[in-house]
Parts: sequence; C-alpha cells; structure tokens
Amino acid sequence: MLIAFNKPMNVLSQFTDEGQWPGLKHHIDVPDVYAAGRLDRDSEGLLILTDNGKAQARITSPKNAMPKTYFAMIEGTPQDDALEALRQGVTLKDGPTRPAMVDKVPAPEWLWPRVPPVRVRKTVPDAWLRLTITEGRNRQVRRMCAHVGLPVLRLIRWQVGDWTLEGLAPGDWRVL
Repeated sequence: MLIAFNKPMNVLSQFTDEGQWPGLKHHIDVPDVYAAGRLDRDSEGLLILTDNGKAQARITSPKNAMPKTYFAMIEGTPQDDALEALRQGVTLKDGPTRPAMVDKVPAPEWLWPRVPPVRVRKTVPDAWLRLTITEGRNRQVRRMCAHVGLPVLRLIRWQVGDWTLEGLAPGDWRVL
C-alpha cells in the first residue's frame, strides 16, 4: 500500500508525538505504514507512506535518485548567478550536492494559507522557486538556498517521483 499525505506545517514525519509537536497518528489511522523519507517539521507537503519495505527503499535510496520537487518561498530576489550555482550543485558542509533543476516561478495557484503565516517584512522582497533534487539530505533544499544567499521562508514538497499533491488539502491523504 502507498499513501500520499499532505503534511501540514508543525507535524512530524513519524507517528509518535514529540514534545509539543504532533505526529502522523493525528491524521492517518492506517496500521503498519511508515514514512518513506522525511519532511521537516517546519516544511509542508507530500509525504509518501507505505507498508512495503522494498517500496520504501526504492523511494528513499540515494542511488535510485528519485526526483523530488519543491516550491520554496525565499527571502530576497534570486539573481541568475545564485540560480546557476544551484543548477550546478553547491558544496555544503556534508559535501557537494547533485545539480538541481531550479526556476523562479510565481506563487503557486493552488497555495493554501500557512498556519502560522509566514513573517512578511515590507522592506525585504520575497520570491518563489521551483526546485527538483534527486537527493534527500537533512534540510537539503533549505541549506542549498541559504548557501547562495536565498533563505527559505516556506517550503512545500509538491512531488515525489510521479506522485503529486494535486487535490490534497493539508492534513488529507489518499491511497495511491
């Protein structure tokens, strides 16, 4: 079984709660499924869950290079050199990243309000990027963007492989 879940902000990618942060059990009442990969507590969007160990390995193994597409609201105006650096791959503390596909895009039409809302500063512009990576390191998109001077204010995973969030409201899930 495969499940697509639209993980809301401040929900953990595990079934158990941790301190003030709720786990998946508050949204998904399906026995014996586990997250195939993780999505940070402060990130939103598509989380795939499965009861199949081989499927979980296929989705998460770096050697399979399954693409993951994100929409990132960033602080600042992205310059061509910063976007090109992401396209070439950047070197983080844990080593070089694979090249990312990245484009500046308008705010997604399907975007839902975030709770809590993103802190907006009238004197600092923001923009949206669509990034596709084929790795899944800890906080990778955030770290890559920060490395080129574009801090992430909001991060939403839209797609994993061929699966997307289309039609899923935050906190909703469906069997794939």
